[in-house]
Amino acid sequence: MRIGVPREIKDGERRVALVPDAVRDLIAAGQMVVVESGAGAAAGFGDADYAAAGGQVATSAAEAYACDLVVKVKELQAAELPLLQAGSMLMGFLHLGADQETCRHLLDRRLTAIAYETIADANSELPILKPMSQMAGKLAIMVGQHQLLAPQGGRGLMMADARVVVFGAGSAGAAAATLAVTLGADVTVASRYGPRLASLAHRLGSKARTLAVENVDAGKLVEQADLVIGAVHSAGRATPVLLSAAQVRGIGAGAVLIEVGIDAGGIAHTSHPTSHTAPTFVAEGVTHYCVPNMPAAIPRSASLAISAAVLPYIKSIAKAGLTEALRTDPGLAGGLQMHGGYMTHSEIAARHGLPSRDVDALLHSC
Repeated sequence: MRIGVPREIKDGERRVALVPDAVRDLIAAGQMVVVESGAGAAAGFGDADYAAAGGQVATSAAEAYACDLVVKVKELQAAELPLLQAGSMLMGFLHLGADQETCRHLLDRRLTAIAYETIADANSELPILKPMSQMAGKLAIMVGQHQLLAPQGGRGLMMADARVVVFGAGSAGAAAATLAVTLGADVTVASRYGPRLASLAHRLGSKARTLAVENVDAGKLVEQADLVIGAVHSAGRATPVLLSAAQVRGIGAGAVLIEVGIDAGGIAHTSHPTSHTAPTFVAEGVTHYCVPNMPAAIPRSASLAISAAVLPYIKSIAKAGLTEALRTDPGLAGGLQMHGGYMTHSEIAARHGLPSRDVDALLHSC
């Protein structure tokens, strides 16, 4: 199988989907890997590193996109759409639930699209999304500390003196809350009641308050906050809006709101995606940081984590073929969002009014 690794072109995106060691592993397994020149440069992996691993370094993006399986990090950008080959396979953080136009384009080309954000393991964890979420959660505290500095327009607080409210107790929310507690902040975590919230409550003990979001008024909860972090994640679904513009105003001037899950929509009515080039804006007196690819700020660490997490799935598809790989791994099948001109993720299909087909039925017909 020919596996293509294009250079990411999203604003501020410095990660690469496969590092040289992963390429070496795939070459040893009899696969061919085509890496666009410069794909790993921002993460500290040069073209010479990929060539030494046995990869073919391509001079254009078109060569990487001409492969049987294209492995990316971030969702497709407009300039990348014309490069996709009909009937090919694509893996990446696709976020198709927020992009009807791209969905239609990929369906027209009968692409097979596998989204990292919905691939699950035997424990129902999300093994590719999880390390990125954990990094984003920790970065949220680091970024929040920076934005709370007086020269940034913040309240002039160290994290040890800050009141932090985290919405979400998944990988990102737990990582953010844990680091904030370690730094001495006054921390409250609000999440849907369930095992994740219970686990986090047990882990943090008396060092933080944990609340079931169904039982609290989100607007009241953030009134005394200095830093609010939105880390709510619902696989394949839009993020619920928990805070109106008036409630954001109630947080108060100089406070900071960080939307870790802005890819799927933020928790606040005032939030919209930003970029590493222009990461913040002020709305209702509150500084909003809504960068959808936060881990791109630590590209080497993030690339190593993505590559390690995605490699087993690529090897499985390359060795057994897509159909057999999906049949033997229900978690990978959960990542399949479209195939053969049909959506295979029913909720995304319904949201966009697109034709869909059950994954199991599709596999049985193959």
